[in-house]
Amino acid sequence: MNPVNKYKSVGKSLKILLIEDEARIADFVQQGLHEAGFLVRLAQDGPSGLKAMLQGSDDLVVLDGLLPGLDGFEVLNLARQQQVMTPVIMLSARGDLPDRLRGFELGADDYLPKPFFTEELIARIRAVLARRRRDAPEDWNIAGLKLNRVSRKAQWHATSVVLSQREFSLLGYLMRSPGHIFSRKQILQQVWDIDFDPQTNVVDVCIQRIRKKLSDSSKQQETFPIEAVRGVGYRLRAQA
Repeated sequence: MNPVNKYKSVGKSLKILLIEDEARIADFVQQGLHEAGFLVRLAQDGPSGLKAMLQGSDDLVVLDGLLPGLDGFEVLNLARQQQVMTPVIMLSARGDLPDRLRGFELGADDYLPKPFFTEELIARIRAVLARRRRDAPEDWNIAGLKLNRVSRKAQWHATSVVLSQREFSLLGYLMRSPGHIFSRKQILQQVWDIDFDPQTNVVDVCIQRIRKKLSDSSKQQETFPIEAVRGVGYRLRAQA
């Protein structure tokens, strides 16, 4: 069985990645989150959970502390080392203080000991997401490229333009995880909400539009921080 699967939902639901190996717990958590309006996908072990986290396509991760392959603490640590800043709520039967402190030190946003009620988990998810939105800076500034999350205005050197909604979504997606390589499939699913079509070049065209709008010289185009990785996809350089 594929270790990552999905529950379907409609509309622009928030996306939750659940990393949990206990089938009984995974089932009732998925059902509860789905009924609350979230789009949920499941990873059933540490390695597949880490791979899913590194895609950077989720709004929040619910991460079990005890997992086969890699435990939840290792998954969280490795994801944070790769600059994945997606909020994380850890679940664990080990609810003693040292484990909770370790989770927070590694970058967890909240910690919920087992057993728990799905209603409490949902309340904590909403609280973490609301806190992240409240604390999030209005401006992103990575490798000299600036993006205002309210006005959709991007700036590179002396050039400042207002991006279309699609251009803004694509650039913001890359800026959320600087240095991480995203495949065209991942970008299509996140920004266009469509399944991968190997014949389409809409991602390449959109990136070229962003580059052209912000780069007014060949030198600026050469140093523009969005990089094409041949045969893979795109990334935003973490440093200029």
